[in-house]
Amino acid sequence: MTATKTRYAEIPVYITKDGSEIRELMHPAVHGNRLQSLAEATVAAGRRTLLHRHARTEELYHVTAGRGRMTLGDARMEVGAGDTVHIAPGTPHCIEALGAEPLRILCCCTPPYSHEDTELLEADVPH
Repeated sequence: MTATKTRYAEIPVYITKDGSEIRELMHPAVHGNRLQSLAEATVAAGRRTLLHRHARTEELYHVTAGRGRMTLGDARMEVGAGDTVHIAPGTPHCIEALGAEPLRILCCCTPPYSHEDTELLEADVPH
């Protein structure tokens, strides 16, 4: 088995289907791990991701900075640094950054994140 290490500053940023800025800290398509992915998501202050769901993927969101409002199906809850949220497969969800600073979240996905498993439930974020 080969040890794999990533360096944050060298990981490119991209935008996911839900509109969040992502750094894939560890993903099988790039790093050789097999069963999960780990990414950092950033949601700009005052913005939110599009409501979406994943048919197969289970997610854990761990908030590392900022504060936000998490929507899970019909439930809404405020989250902040140190909070972790479980998102079961098939659950509609989005997250909004509250306050003046960006919301930063570590996202662990099993199976690994894929655009193909992301179903958008709205076309644009309502204003």
